[in-house]
Amino acid sequence: MDISKETEDLFKNVAVKSSLKNLVYLNTLDAFNHVKTQVEKFAVGYNEFYKQEAAIADVRSKKVGDFEIDLKFGGDVLLFLMHTNVFQFPRDHEVMKTPYVKEDPTRSYCGIINIYNFISDSFKYNRVNDVGYLIGRIFINRESHYFIEGNRELGFLYNNFGKNILKDQSAKEIIDAAVKYTVNFDLLTPHYDIAKFVTVNDIKHTLDSISLKTGKRLGYKFQADNITPEK
Repeated sequence: MDISKETEDLFKNVAVKSSLKNLVYLNTLDAFNHVKTQVEKFAVGYNEFYKQEAAIADVRSKKVGDFEIDLKFGGDVLLFLMHTNVFQFPRDHEVMKTPYVKEDPTRSYCGIINIYNFISDSFKYNRVNDVGYLIGRIFINRESHYFIEGNRELGFLYNNFGKNILKDQSAKEIIDAAVKYTVNFDLLTPHYDIAKFVTVNDIKHTLDSISLKTGKRLGYKFQADNITPEK
């Protein structure tokens, strides 16, 4: 079959891009496996530490398929979710301006592990209108290098994208930081003007399925969420 030069180039581009994205995916999956291991160790370590006082707090991990693991502690749940797709950053993103990425633009293709914080009662009572918060996301590229976008403790952990590789120790530090952030991220009562209206349907539901929306900062502007990570 006769193939033009343009078609050959297109075929090669498809092969190169597919290989790149597959490598990024495998590296992200490897990093996520380290995260899962450390989430489980956190739960086991806590319960070992308080084995004589188990009623202090309920701490446990739960795998939900290949791409999610949850960590429940007290009234909170942290969801660690790996996205199965590969992404590139917008041109105006700060990471695109780094010498590391400018030297080789393929380094900007990344997999993502998202970290969400929810109130545990939202799941316990099936409050489907409750809101969670993305408190951090981990980006991993084809060289297994990573960096974190996040708030407070998470946002300030790592800045050297071209040097950091996510292994067990760094996964442990990320989980510790996420727990620390969550513990200090308290549930506040919503403003009276937001909470004063309720529908008949809301009241008719039992407490186990009440649909009144709940979130840690519902109705509030949380100043720390707008902090730009230090460079």
